[in-house]
Amino acid sequence: MLVNPNNQALEAGKVTSELEREVVAELAAMFGLATHLGHLTSSGTIANLEALYVARELHPGRGVAFSQDAHYTHARMCGLLGVAGTAVPADAAGRIDLDALDRVLAGGTTGTVVATAGTTGLGAIDPVHDVLAVARRRGVRVHVDAAYGGFYTLLAGAGGRAGLDPRPWRAIAECDSVVVDPHKHGLQPYGCGAVLFADPSVGRFYTHDSPYTYFTSSELHLGEISLECSRAGAAAAALWLTLRLLPLTPDGLGQVLAACRSAAIGWADLLRSSDRLRLYQEPDLDIVTYFPLTTPASLAEIDRACSRILSDGMNDPERPVFLSTLTVADDALTRRHADVTADRDSARILRSALMKPESGTHVRWLHTRLEELAG
Repeated sequence: MLVNPNNQALEAGKVTSELEREVVAELAAMFGLATHLGHLTSSGTIANLEALYVARELHPGRGVAFSQDAHYTHARMCGLLGVAGTAVPADAAGRIDLDALDRVLAGGTTGTVVATAGTTGLGAIDPVHDVLAVARRRGVRVHVDAAYGGFYTLLAGAGGRAGLDPRPWRAIAECDSVVVDPHKHGLQPYGCGAVLFADPSVGRFYTHDSPYTYFTSSELHLGEISLECSRAGAAAAALWLTLRLLPLTPDGLGQVLAACRSAAIGWADLLRSSDRLRLYQEPDLDIVTYFPLTTPASLAEIDRACSRILSDGMNDPERPVFLSTLTVADDALTRRHADVTADRDSARILRSALMKPESGTHVRWLHTRLEELAG
C-alpha cells in the first residue's frame, strides 16, 4: 500500500499485475473453469456489473433474470445498463423457483439468468446444475453470483456435517461467468472482488485506447480487460499472500470454511431445541436466521420482538450482542411456519453471519444471551 502500485497497466504495477494473474488463475481452477478471462475488482458489485455488461453486449435487447432473493445489485445494475431485469420467485427454501424460471425464459426475451451461490440474506444456494439445464434448453447464458458463497466450493462433496452437495458447485464450471468476493470468505480487506468468464473472447468488449499506457509490453494489461481504470495492486498482493498460507484446497482455506459452517449447524441444533427462539430455516452455509417465539405468533409481534432484542442487545454496556435483521415477506415466513399469523405484509427476523472460524467458540454464549433477551 505504501508503494501504491496500480494494476491498470504493467507500467504502474508490474509485480502486482503478475500476482493478480496468478490468484485469478487459482480462483478459476477452484471453480473448475477449463479456460478463463478474469481479474480482480474493487467489489462484488462492480464484478457483477461487468458480468451483466458482457451479458448485454452478447445479447443486445435481451434481459436478465434473477431470483427475487438475489442481491439487490442485479436489479440496480440492470437499470444502470438499460436492460430489462426480471425477478423470479423463490421457493420455500429461498432458492430460485425452477418452474417459474422456465416460464420466464420461455418468453424468449431473456439472454442471461443469474444463479446465486449463497444469497446474502439466507445463504441459500440456487440449484446451479438445474438452472443450467433449464437455461441451456432455452438457449440462455448463465452467470453465477457466488460473491458470498463462492469459496464454499471447497467443501463440495466433503464428508461430515460441514460437507455440501457437490452438484451446484461442480456446475459452475459449465456456466458462462462467475463472481466471487475475496473480501468475504477469502479473508481480505474491503476492495477485493473478482469476475471470471469462461470464454476469453469476451475480452473484445473491453477494447479501448489509452495513449499514455500499455507501451512497455505487448502482453495483455489487466486494464484492457476491466471496466475500471485504476485498481489497487495491493489488493492482489494481499490475496496472493493469503493464498500462500491458506491455499484453495479443502485442507487450506477449506478448514476455515468448515469451521464457519460447523458453527452455523451447531447453532441451528440449539435453536431447534429452544423454547424461546425458533430457527427460520436450515442454514445452507454459515448464515443463521431465527426469531423469538411470541404470543400471539404473528408477523407484527415477531417484528416487534426482533426490534426490541436488536436494540437491547446492542445497547447493553455490560454484555452487548451484535445482530442484523432480515426483512421477509409474509408468505415467505408463513410457508416455513404455518402457525404464524400474517397480520402484516412483512416482518423482521434476526440474522447472524458466522463468517470467522472463531465463531464456533461463541455460539453457545450467543444462544444463551439471546434466549435471555427474548425473555
